[in-house]
Amino acid sequence: MVKVIGVRFKKAGKIYYFDPGLTVIQKGDNVIVETARGIEFGECVTDIKEIKDEEVIAPLKPVIRKSTIEDEEKHKELQLKEKEAFNICLEKIKQHNLIMKLIDVEYTFDSNKVIFYFTADGRVDFRELVKDLAAIFRTRIELRQIGVRDESKMVGGLGPCGRPLCCSSFLGDFAPVSIKMAKEQNLSLNPSKISGICGRLMCCLNYEQEAYEDIRKRLPKVGSIVKTPDGEGEVVSNSVIKEIVKVKIKVNEDEIIKDYKLKNVTLVSGGYEGTINEEEIKIEIIDEDVDIKEIKELFEEN
Repeated sequence: MVKVIGVRFKKAGKIYYFDPGLTVIQKGDNVIVETARGIEFGECVTDIKEIKDEEVIAPLKPVIRKSTIEDEEKHKELQLKEKEAFNICLEKIKQHNLIMKLIDVEYTFDSNKVIFYFTADGRVDFRELVKDLAAIFRTRIELRQIGVRDESKMVGGLGPCGRPLCCSSFLGDFAPVSIKMAKEQNLSLNPSKISGICGRLMCCLNYEQEAYEDIRKRLPKVGSIVKTPDGEGEVVSNSVIKEIVKVKIKVNEDEIIKDYKLKNVTLVSGGYEGTINEEEIKIEIIDEDVDIKEIKELFEEN
């Protein structure tokens, strides 16, 4: 077992482990640590805890110190410099007629490197841009191309639900999501209904997927024959959320459709819903103007 603290460098950013050593550090304290990028200013988001050796990505680097008043002031100054650097880079991008969108700028705490994050549809030849920026800032320059999900995480905004984006609020890492999840949750496969503002499948599709998978394993397929308190009947439809099975049964020679709780029906013949094979999913295009390319991108989502 190894004693560590969890440090985050950005709001909703990934948590990295560091060795606290003999330094007394509590959750909420700001610390100065050494990373692969250089000296960084971060926030301790976990108390000192013990984790298994295999959970540590070697080498486990030590905490240099708890932040001082001077460190806090320097951090604020760097945030102001980042805003200035952002505007300067925008102007240089325009001068070089580069087709790229600048998203964010970061200074390492030791000011030995400035990182510019951008998005672009393809490869961008930014060699001349780097030369100009290096001449202005007189330090190491790194231009890093990011994806649309990372862009949304950095910029933030409101999701279709009206709440702040999960990725920019609390999600440290992006969990894999697929079109199969939407289908298994009985959602429309219209891209406009299941995509976030990044244009990719919404991360929240993953939140309840485990519960849906568990329920679907116990739900009889439509057309199956089940035993109910009122006798045997044919399954007409299912409600995964309510765990309700609609069954067509005979009562006094009349056929009626009645709702039963899942726990009150037993499969006689047929099968269970289970998981859906992605190859069997049919696209449900509600809006005729939906872009086919957009649909294909959703199917390729990982």
